[in-house]
Amino acid sequence: MLSRIKLQLIFTFLLISYCSLIVFSQVKPASFQTEKYLRILHGKKIGVVANASSVVGQTNIVDTLLRSGIDVKVVFSPEHGFKLKDDAGQQSTDYTDPDTGLRIISLYGLKKKPAEMDLSGIDMVVFDIQDVGARFYTYISTLSLVMEACAENKIGVLVLDRPNPNAFYIDGPVLDPKYKSFVGMHPVPVVYGMTIGEYAKMVNGEGWLKDGVSCELSVLPVENYTHQTAWFPQTRPSPNLPDANSILLYPSLCFFEGTVISVGRGTSAPFEVYGHPGLQGYSFNFTPVVIKGMDSRPMYKDKTCYGENLQKYYELHPADKGRITLSWLIRAFQNLGSKPDFFNPYFDQLAGTSKLQEQIVKGMKEEDIRSSWKAGIEAFKKIREKYLLYP
Repeated sequence: MLSRIKLQLIFTFLLISYCSLIVFSQVKPASFQTEKYLRILHGKKIGVVANASSVVGQTNIVDTLLRSGIDVKVVFSPEHGFKLKDDAGQQSTDYTDPDTGLRIISLYGLKKKPAEMDLSGIDMVVFDIQDVGARFYTYISTLSLVMEACAENKIGVLVLDRPNPNAFYIDGPVLDPKYKSFVGMHPVPVVYGMTIGEYAKMVNGEGWLKDGVSCELSVLPVENYTHQTAWFPQTRPSPNLPDANSILLYPSLCFFEGTVISVGRGTSAPFEVYGHPGLQGYSFNFTPVVIKGMDSRPMYKDKTCYGENLQKYYELHPADKGRITLSWLIRAFQNLGSKPDFFNPYFDQLAGTSKLQEQIVKGMKEEDIRSSWKAGIEAFKKIREKYLLYP
């Protein structure tokens, strides 16, 4: 019989080996798995939904497909445009890409859904966009409308799945259908804990497309990935989310976009700082300026804003990862003396409900507000579970 010490050594060796496999198993987004999807696309006329985050290594997915002999007919671009150079909320226009000669059709301009003529002659649409897992991040709205248009025109959709850097938790109020908009189309929490491929399956399976239509949907999964995998894109998913910290802070700080508070657009640290010219008692300050490729019209341009620098926040408070933080929003509201114009109408669209604004105005504590989300989150988890591709 093996001694206890030998058994412990064997167990330790196996544990180290297992952990090493996890550490060194490379996460492989679906777009990197060319051998799997090229054979699906071969011989078909293809439309692609993509932007500058849609990379295979250092190469855009459109170039990868063209070099592989795939017949790409058209490219659809979401908010921020195909090159990720448009400001948040700025409408984009259609144009012909000078490098590929392909028609780039904007889905964030005069229309947000492909028209029937845009899809004419297309056999399949490939969707490859880097998401960050927040309900108000509009790429999932673009996905839903693309699926809807394809369902109506009997065209298949292939989602090349990508990791979601905020997939490791679920938090926030569930959207009230009364506040449905392009920054929140479905009854899900602010942070929904799913990859964009899983989200597509849920939208299709729950009948959330217009008139309950169903899309002919395929999802190519990510390899070596779980919802707890710490993974961040090497290419920024949008102009003002430049790094991992801004992506982690985004679900909490984006609420400020519906208020008079700046989130640092026009600085080198967007979504890592917040401030306002009238905030009192804050030692940190910043001055927004025009930054080419990031923001051409920042709030409080050339004015000193006082507030808080959160660039080191998670280093100092690691336990706060995996939850939306409301204290910054509550404190800023109270600091400005509960100004009646602190919130604008956009806030309720971002929150997906009028309750959050009401709760803050009433002076509810953060934990009490968070408690009011629990029932909705638990009900959503039961829906979500049906569509998960990863543990």
